[in-house]
Amino acid sequence: MKNKEIDVFLGNWMPAQAAFITDLKAADAIEVLNKNLTGAKFTLAVPAGTGVHDFADLAAHADAFERKIYGIEPGAPANQSIARMIEDGKFGLGDWELVESGEQAMLAQVARAEKAGKPIVFLAWAPHPMNTQLSITYLSGGDDYFGPDYGGAEVYTLARKGWPEACPNAAKLFGQMTFDLDMENALMGDILSGTDAKDAAAAWLKAHPAALTPWLNGVTTLDGQPAEPAVKAALGL
Repeated sequence: MKNKEIDVFLGNWMPAQAAFITDLKAADAIEVLNKNLTGAKFTLAVPAGTGVHDFADLAAHADAFERKIYGIEPGAPANQSIARMIEDGKFGLGDWELVESGEQAMLAQVARAEKAGKPIVFLAWAPHPMNTQLSITYLSGGDDYFGPDYGGAEVYTLARKGWPEACPNAAKLFGQMTFDLDMENALMGDILSGTDAKDAAAAWLKAHPAALTPWLNGVTTLDGQPAEPAVKAALGL
């Protein structure tokens, strides 16, 4: 965005990317168009029904969990937070082990444990299809390591400086596009299952046409006509 190679970025995840946004603002390289997602989160979780709801509950069930916390790929910041928590001896977890693997390997382990009825504690986040594929209880109490509100986050849409003024119609669209966790969980699941991203998005919009109205309010086609009827016609609605 500093080099004007990207006009719009819809993935400014805050507060995790605070340094990123601070650098861009210091360079006067961006404008914030919109908060496009609320309710995102990233912290430890367990399968529903284990009786564990808080980080402080884990130590009492150490044997059941085999004193292991399953993370993602080595070097990931979330893994580093877990390692620091173990090193600090926080929540009585000083003798626990961080098991590092890739995202899919971790989720496969969780699915196996859930099917077998075995407790497991692992990294979980939303949006992600795991939230519809698994029954998850996110753990409270990890604010010092993952941030408040279950590692809560908000996602913003950014534009390079000057682009909204140069392309006001497109900027209006991006400034009005907001998403929710259920939508993103479902779309990510479709795409990860092999559906083309454009096909997945078109199918979702056909099933949820009301989403178009606030997105396209005041937005026009290239010839100056209202955008919503044109988009609905293109979707076959």
